[in-house]
Amino acid sequence: MDWMLLPLRRYADFQGRSRRMEYWMFTLLIILASIVWGIVFAILGGFSGFSEYGGSSLFSGIAGLWAVVGGLAYLAILIPGIAVQVRRFHDRDMSGWFVLLNFIPYVGGLIVIVFMLLEGTRGPNRFGPDPKDPLANAEALARDFS
Repeated sequence: MDWMLLPLRRYADFQGRSRRMEYWMFTLLIILASIVWGIVFAILGGFSGFSEYGGSSLFSGIAGLWAVVGGLAYLAILIPGIAVQVRRFHDRDMSGWFVLLNFIPYVGGLIVIVFMLLEGTRGPNRFGPDPKDPLANAEALARDFS
């Protein structure tokens, strides 16, 4: 669970490096939360269709509120999502500006996924120490988990 929440603790930290585990566990958390949110939204939206007189029902109002909550949650995780991607590119010894590949239609997201799947550079690089090296990272991990 710590791996899932670590990008939220490092909310707007675009410095340093992140392991694949940190990126993919955060991605898994977002996917699971989106599935739960979507199921609740579908249930609330389904009940809103049962209005007897064609007007809006209580459930459609709740579904609208649920949609607003989902939009605000998306905005809240946007910055940590970009930050963890930048740190993953740093782990590959690449500039964080490679995040802009996401804006290339059709293939940009696929290219970024491939980079997120690749292992980072071993040892320290220009962006910091190797996040897999426990001795070099003991101080950084203690700071992140405290």
